Amino acid sequence: MPAAEPITSSSPTKAQCRPATLGGDLRVALTRVSRALRSQRGGADLPEGQFGVLTVLHKHGGMTPGALATHERIRPPSMTRTVNALVELGLVHKVEHPTDGRQVVVALTDAGVLEVKETRRRRDAWLTQQLTSLTHEERETLARASDLLTRIAAR
Repeated sequence: MPAAEPITSSSPTKAQCRPATLGGDLRVALTRVSRALRSQRGGADLPEGQFGVLTVLHKHGGMTPGALATHERIRPPSMTRTVNALVELGLVHKVEHPTDGRQVVVALTDAGVLEVKETRRRRDAWLTQQLTSLTHEERETLARASDLLTRIAAR
Protein backbone atom coordinates (compact mmCIF):
# COMPACT_ATOMS: atom_id res chain seq x y z
CA MET A 1 0.00 0.00 0.00
CA PRO A 2 1.48 3.41 -0.92
CA ALA A 3 2.20 5.94 1.81
CA ALA A 4 -0.72 8.19 2.64
CA GLU A 5 -0.57 11.72 1.34
CA PRO A 6 -0.45 14.33 4.10
CA ILE A 7 -3.71 16.17 4.48
CA THR A 8 -1.84 19.41 4.99
CA SER A 9 1.74 19.95 4.00
CA SER A 10 2.39 23.36 5.49
CA SER A 11 2.92 24.47 9.05
CA PRO A 12 0.21 26.63 10.56
CA THR A 13 0.68 30.35 10.20
CA LYS A 14 1.20 32.63 13.17
CA ALA A 15 -2.37 33.91 12.70
CA GLN A 16 -3.76 30.33 12.75
CA CYS A 17 -2.04 29.76 16.12
CA ARG A 18 -3.61 32.76 17.84
CA PRO A 19 -5.97 31.49 20.57
CA ALA A 20 -9.11 33.10 19.11
CA THR A 21 -8.44 31.85 15.58
CA LEU A 22 -7.32 28.41 16.73
CA GLY A 23 -10.32 28.18 19.05
CA GLY A 24 -12.74 28.82 16.22
CA ASP A 25 -10.97 26.40 13.89
CA LEU A 26 -10.89 23.68 16.57
CA ARG A 27 -14.56 24.21 17.40
CA VAL A 28 -15.55 23.68 13.79
CA ALA A 29 -13.27 20.65 13.33
CA LEU A 30 -14.32 19.01 16.61
CA THR A 31 -18.00 19.61 15.83
CA ARG A 32 -17.64 17.98 12.42
CA VAL A 33 -15.76 14.97 13.79
CA SER A 34 -18.24 14.64 16.66
CA ARG A 35 -21.18 14.77 14.24
CA ALA A 36 -19.58 12.10 12.04
CA LEU A 37 -18.92 9.88 15.06
CA ARG A 38 -22.48 10.30 16.34
CA SER A 39 -23.79 9.17 12.97
CA GLN A 40 -22.19 5.76 13.62
CA ARG A 41 -24.89 3.99 15.60
CA GLY A 42 -25.75 0.53 16.78
CA GLY A 43 -28.69 -1.53 15.61
CA ALA A 44 -31.28 0.45 17.58
CA ASP A 45 -30.29 3.70 15.78
CA LEU A 46 -30.92 5.70 18.95
CA PRO A 47 -30.97 9.47 19.17
CA GLU A 48 -27.81 10.71 20.89
CA GLY A 49 -29.66 11.66 24.10
CA GLN A 50 -30.96 8.13 24.56
CA PHE A 51 -27.58 6.63 23.78
CA GLY A 52 -26.03 9.01 26.31
CA VAL A 53 -28.30 7.59 29.02
CA LEU A 54 -27.20 4.06 28.10
CA THR A 55 -23.54 5.03 28.36
CA VAL A 56 -24.07 6.63 31.77
CA LEU A 57 -25.77 3.47 33.04
CA HIS A 58 -23.03 1.34 31.49
CA LYS A 59 -20.32 3.35 33.26
CA HIS A 60 -22.03 4.03 36.61
CA GLY A 61 -24.57 1.25 37.00
CA GLY A 62 -28.24 1.64 37.88
CA MET A 63 -29.51 5.08 38.83
CA THR A 64 -32.80 6.74 39.65
CA PRO A 65 -34.37 8.81 36.89
CA GLY A 66 -33.70 11.92 39.00
CA ALA A 67 -29.99 11.09 39.30
CA LEU A 68 -29.86 10.44 35.56
CA ALA A 69 -31.52 13.81 34.88
CA THR A 70 -29.02 15.57 37.13
CA HIS A 71 -26.09 13.76 35.51
CA GLU A 72 -27.28 14.60 31.98
CA ARG A 73 -28.32 18.13 33.00
CA ILE A 74 -31.88 17.82 31.76
CA ARG A 75 -35.22 18.25 33.49
CA PRO A 76 -36.73 15.20 35.21
CA PRO A 77 -39.82 15.04 32.94
CA SER A 78 -37.54 14.83 29.89
CA MET A 79 -35.55 12.03 31.50
CA THR A 80 -38.77 10.18 32.34
CA ARG A 81 -39.72 10.27 28.64
CA THR A 82 -36.24 9.10 27.64
CA VAL A 83 -36.27 6.25 30.16
CA ASN A 84 -39.75 5.16 29.10
CA ALA A 85 -38.67 5.08 25.44
CA LEU A 86 -35.63 2.96 26.37
CA VAL A 87 -37.85 0.61 28.42
CA GLU A 88 -40.15 0.17 25.40
CA LEU A 89 -37.11 -0.72 23.27
CA GLY A 90 -36.01 -3.28 25.87
CA LEU A 91 -32.67 -1.52 26.47
CA VAL A 92 -33.29 -0.64 30.13
CA HIS A 93 -35.59 -1.86 32.84
CA LYS A 94 -36.86 -0.37 36.07
CA VAL A 95 -36.36 -2.14 39.36
CA GLU A 96 -37.56 -1.28 42.82
CA HIS A 97 -35.28 1.10 44.73
CA PRO A 98 -33.57 -0.85 47.54
CA THR A 99 -34.31 1.71 50.28
CA ASP A 100 -37.06 4.00 48.95
CA GLY A 101 -40.24 2.31 47.78
CA ARG A 102 -41.38 5.53 46.08
CA GLN A 103 -38.52 5.40 43.58
CA VAL A 104 -37.20 3.08 40.91
CA VAL A 105 -33.72 2.39 39.68
CA VAL A 106 -33.08 2.30 35.94
CA ALA A 107 -30.61 -0.37 34.82
CA LEU A 108 -29.35 -1.70 31.51
CA THR A 109 -30.69 -4.90 30.09
CA ASP A 110 -28.41 -7.30 28.23
CA ALA A 111 -29.72 -5.72 25.01
CA GLY A 112 -28.75 -2.29 26.34
CA VAL A 113 -25.22 -3.45 27.09
CA LEU A 114 -24.95 -4.89 23.57
CA GLU A 115 -26.22 -1.62 22.07
CA VAL A 116 -23.55 0.39 23.91
CA LYS A 117 -20.81 -2.02 22.85
CA GLU A 118 -21.95 -2.15 19.21
CA THR A 119 -22.24 1.63 18.90
CA ARG A 120 -18.78 2.09 20.41
CA ARG A 121 -17.38 -0.59 18.10
CA ARG A 122 -18.83 1.15 15.04
CA ARG A 123 -17.57 4.56 16.17
CA ASP A 124 -14.10 3.20 16.90
CA ALA A 125 -14.04 1.45 13.51
CA TRP A 126 -15.04 4.66 11.70
CA LEU A 127 -12.37 6.70 13.46
CA THR A 128 -9.73 4.01 12.97
CA GLN A 129 -10.52 3.99 9.24
CA GLN A 130 -10.08 7.76 9.09
CA LEU A 131 -6.75 7.54 10.91
CA THR A 132 -5.37 4.93 8.52
CA SER A 133 -5.42 7.52 5.73
CA LEU A 134 -3.01 9.74 7.66
CA THR A 135 0.76 9.58 7.71
CA HIS A 136 2.63 8.39 10.79
CA GLU A 137 3.67 11.98 11.51
CA GLU A 138 0.08 13.19 11.28
CA ARG A 139 -1.02 10.48 13.72
CA GLU A 140 1.79 11.57 16.09
CA THR A 141 0.45 15.12 15.89
CA LEU A 142 -3.05 13.87 16.70
CA ALA A 143 -1.72 11.83 19.63
CA ARG A 144 -0.20 15.01 21.09
CA ALA A 145 -3.39 16.94 20.32
CA SER A 146 -5.46 14.26 22.06
CA ASP A 147 -3.45 14.78 25.24
CA LEU A 148 -3.90 18.55 25.00
CA LEU A 149 -7.64 18.29 24.34
CA THR A 150 -8.01 15.95 27.30
CA ARG A 151 -6.27 18.54 29.50
CA ILE A 152 -8.55 21.29 28.19
CA ALA A 153 -11.65 19.17 28.83
CA ALA A 154 -10.55 18.45 32.40
CA ARG A 155 -10.50 22.14 33.36
